[in-house]
Amino acid sequence: MDKHWNNFCTMSVVHFMAFPNTIKGEGPIVETVTQIAEDPFFGGIEIGWIKDAGTRARVRSIIEQSHLKVGFGGQPTLLLQQLNLNSLDEAARKKAVAQMKANVDEAVELGAKRVAFLSGKDPGDKDRPAALDALVKSMLEICGYASDKGIALTCETFDRDVDKACLIGPSDYAAEFSRIVRRDYPDFGLMYDLSHMPLLREQAEPALTLLRDELVHIHVGNCVTTPGAPGYGDLHPRFGWPGGANDVAELTEFIRALFKVGYLAEGKQERPWVGFEVKPQTEEETPELIIANAKRTWQEAWSRV
Repeated sequence: MDKHWNNFCTMSVVHFMAFPNTIKGEGPIVETVTQIAEDPFFGGIEIGWIKDAGTRARVRSIIEQSHLKVGFGGQPTLLLQQLNLNSLDEAARKKAVAQMKANVDEAVELGAKRVAFLSGKDPGDKDRPAALDALVKSMLEICGYASDKGIALTCETFDRDVDKACLIGPSDYAAEFSRIVRRDYPDFGLMYDLSHMPLLREQAEPALTLLRDELVHIHVGNCVTTPGAPGYGDLHPRFGWPGGANDVAELTEFIRALFKVGYLAEGKQERPWVGFEVKPQTEEETPELIIANAKRTWQEAWSRV
């Protein structure tokens, strides 16, 4: 591609994955957000919960000073607390909904316009229809709450039977779920992650074609699909990780598919987001090296499109 990606998308990074010592909403959040904000490669940052109100205020100031866009990733709040938005236990479902409303409130404080989340566990064939009904019920309540505050919701699709084992889920199922919610909240949408694609046993163009009308966000990264191998599952190792599923060739194919389905296109009023979701796997790997790896891999893949 002879034109710069900034003509087509906003590049972001998932802060709490690149800097995993912040994933619990504590730690060196201000310092690491500043590190990303000082890097002009990124037009956006995806931030998770920040437990301290004063730290949230400082982060918002950094974001505003650096002219970064910001998105809110609610996935850690659900995963770390084992909350399930499609639980068939009504009390458990309501607890997850309450956390998502708190995520919306934090997103407003940070200046974000979207809150990303993941569905709960897939209960299996028998209870799947009831779980979907429960998830839709949760979404309608949360979307109503968020809409009043100028926030839209984004559901990230995950594997169904490898690691996170989520209800949402395979792309055909995810698209149907999104269409149901969008009847009432048209700004609702889906996030698809190159890291999850091999875990879903999907291919780029067919999957993105199914999702094309529902997509509002993209992540790129890597995974390992061989049981027992280092990094197996949904751990987001660097591109080029030994035994990993994704590197330059796979990212190149993925970018081509994003163009083919129209997610990437010149002249859009709002440039869609593409975010790096990568995480250090060993003590020798640092966030700085992992981010540099992702940028080089993206640059090489883009040059091949």
